[in-house]
Amino acid sequence: MADFPKTRQLRLSFCWTVGLLLVVTISARPALAQDKPKQSAPAKDSAFQTTVQPFLATYCSGCHGAKKQKGERRFDQFSGRIDGDNTLVDYQDILDQLNLGEMPPQKSKEPSAADRRKVVDWLTLSVSQYHQNRKQTDAKTVLRRLNSREYRNTVRDLLHLNMTMFDPTVKFPQDQTSEHLDNVGNSLVTSGHLLDRYLTAAEQVIEKAMTPLQKPEVQTWVFRDGFRQQPEIDQVFRKTNKYEWMTLFDVVGADKHEGAYGPIHAFAEGVPFDGYYELRIKAEAVNRQHPYDPEFLGTDPSEPLRLGIVGGNRLAGRLHLPQPMEPLLAEIELADEEKWYTVRVWLDAGYTPRFTFRNGLMDVRNLWSQLLRKYPDQFPKRKNKGIVEARFNAIEYGKLPQIRVHEIEIKGPFYDAWPTESHRAIFGDRWRTAEEPGTLSPDQMREQLRTFASRAYRRPVQDEEVERILQLISVREKAGRSPLEAYGDGLKAILCSPVFLFLEESAPEKLTSFSLASRLSYFLWSSMPDQELLDLATRNVLHKPEVLTAQVERMLSDPKSEAFLTGFLDSWLTLRDLGSTPPDRTQFRAYYHYDLGPAMREETRLFAKHLLDQNVSVANFLDSEFTFVNKPLAKLYDIPSPTGNGFERVNLTNRTRGGLLGQASVLTVTANGIETSPVIRGVWILENILGTPSSPPPPDVEPLDPDIRGAKTIRDQLKKHRNVASCNDCHRKIDPLGFALEKFDPIGRHRARYGKKTKIDSAGVLPNGKSFEDIAGLKAVLVEQKSQFVTALTAKLLAYATGRHTEPADRPQIDQIVNELNDRGDGFRDLVKLVVLSETFRSK
Repeated sequence: MADFPKTRQLRLSFCWTVGLLLVVTISARPALAQDKPKQSAPAKDSAFQTTVQPFLATYCSGCHGAKKQKGERRFDQFSGRIDGDNTLVDYQDILDQLNLGEMPPQKSKEPSAADRRKVVDWLTLSVSQYHQNRKQTDAKTVLRRLNSREYRNTVRDLLHLNMTMFDPTVKFPQDQTSEHLDNVGNSLVTSGHLLDRYLTAAEQVIEKAMTPLQKPEVQTWVFRDGFRQQPEIDQVFRKTNKYEWMTLFDVVGADKHEGAYGPIHAFAEGVPFDGYYELRIKAEAVNRQHPYDPEFLGTDPSEPLRLGIVGGNRLAGRLHLPQPMEPLLAEIELADEEKWYTVRVWLDAGYTPRFTFRNGLMDVRNLWSQLLRKYPDQFPKRKNKGIVEARFNAIEYGKLPQIRVHEIEIKGPFYDAWPTESHRAIFGDRWRTAEEPGTLSPDQMREQLRTFASRAYRRPVQDEEVERILQLISVREKAGRSPLEAYGDGLKAILCSPVFLFLEESAPEKLTSFSLASRLSYFLWSSMPDQELLDLATRNVLHKPEVLTAQVERMLSDPKSEAFLTGFLDSWLTLRDLGSTPPDRTQFRAYYHYDLGPAMREETRLFAKHLLDQNVSVANFLDSEFTFVNKPLAKLYDIPSPTGNGFERVNLTNRTRGGLLGQASVLTVTANGIETSPVIRGVWILENILGTPSSPPPPDVEPLDPDIRGAKTIRDQLKKHRNVASCNDCHRKIDPLGFALEKFDPIGRHRARYGKKTKIDSAGVLPNGKSFEDIAGLKAVLVEQKSQFVTALTAKLLAYATGRHTEPADRPQIDQIVNELNDRGDGFRDLVKLVVLSETFRSK
């Protein structure tokens, strides 16, 4: 089938027609709930005047009274009744701080345990009664559109597409985050530019799913010589090996690549069709055992050399340099002799395989001269000190570790079935004739549109919705489109419909069964519900607790649940920012040489996955006796290496590394790539671990620049900072937490000193008076008061699950989840189940 025409006239016509369809669809949506009058709060009681009010006047009004309002909080005007969310938040904060022992602050007058208990009991009862009597009237339904990752996963599952090299959202505007969450409805704005991108994406995915209609013939391509790679090293190989083999030196993380990628320039056009291809490669590891200092080269002679295969597209840039999308398709451990290897990889049309050295050298452009200077007796005497001669001598006479690829055979495409699953998603099982595959009769088209739209809309499609799509197809045919092209336009219109792009969660109270199925699937899979969920929704049994629990178990056991781990960890721990401030290449070469960025992320993912799969206590996030590392990460941590080349679970004898605060992903994402800041790391812990973000400075107050003359360390500087009254209230909470992490450098490597002189002091005292000497001591304190962490984790998980921030009215549900989780042993899997079973998750 020919590519769909994309002339300006046809595109404008299609946009106009789809626009009418969208207007009709939007107008058919139910109206949003209107605000209702607020319900009166419970009346005050005498206990407030006799117990609580004097307590607040004695212990709180000094900082939160008429003369001073730290954090913009004033507690001397309370009437004893909760008259709105602002008062509710104040009461809840006072209650939390008293329970944690953080108020009154250290060195202030302390109440007796009995007086504290009376106020805690009164506040607990008042807050509970308010929640019981209150009707949630101010929570408006917000249309939440699919974010980019949800869109990618949804079209993947809807159309059974292989997304290894395909991203239809690459030109979408970046999703805005709110408190690091990328799925909050209020933040996911929709612009005219995004709507145009939706149309382009729909064209791409439908065309990719439809074509080719005829099964391609299997072809074979063979390459035995002529292996030019890049100009810098080709000038050497022209004289040495006459381009008879491909040679790899650098890792892909090198700065100025030389021999990092092995492209097949004779196959630059890439494969002709999407599909699986069989690659046969004749390759060898050369000089794995070399005569040089392993520390100098940064390689491990005992480790097999590993050949990687990535895709490349000449339209995306030069094939011997990095490209925006180059997922690892295969990895092979090579023998120290020529040998044939066979792998099966997916390649999109236009992509060509490229070869990489996964555990190779680093920055060989600089290494050429360094090698000659370090081992001058092993090389001819240099005539000059230029890079050209150094490169030639190092390659010709040196014994650097390298990979040589001698022959390559590419065969394909192959398919698991024909028609493909993508064809079946679009056309069903009916292919009228071999000469005209994919065409449908009018009745078949109506039936298939109903099936496809019901899956796309995540609920049974209505008759009038099918009719509107059929009308659009008819209009497109009259405009000159072929029947097949017009049918494709109908499918594109479905993918541009608000019912597809937005999650239907507009029920005033409980979610409908289909809305609940979508909420559950986008929580755990970041994608559309599968047929089992939709069947349960059709039978209207999904709301039953036992059914929901069984579905959570099933869905978490599905590989698609990896999307939950990635999405939640990115939002909770801000891991999507990992690499946004790249570590300095001079100071932190290991980060690039050993590909530590992805390794750091993988450690945290595997750690969380273990807690989830085995239902291990979430307290392990605070401190743990184990973690997951590969060899480069073990070297960074200075702990025994795993036996294999991949990730393995290792037991920790040094508790410095246990839990999230010892993992390099967290320590790197909280640094700026050059240096560390106790303030940044302390704020991160307050916000993401303890759920108590620090207050920003008042908007009408200029930031202070305290006098830090005479301060020799960051601790001295911050001590002077805390002497400023307006800074002290926040920094007494922030600084001790940040100091505990100061013995970790910007990539999470342990250090005892700043540079070579100043010794690092990681001790601290928390606002509740509890002290610690180092990170291990801080973690012990956090575990001791883990309820605060569990509450914060639950609130973040509930926000991620529902796509909205938690509100004061959600606090009883959060407390109920935390209490029941404690009874069950604090397992991470149990926490996910309890969130799904909560009233908050199943409503609004």
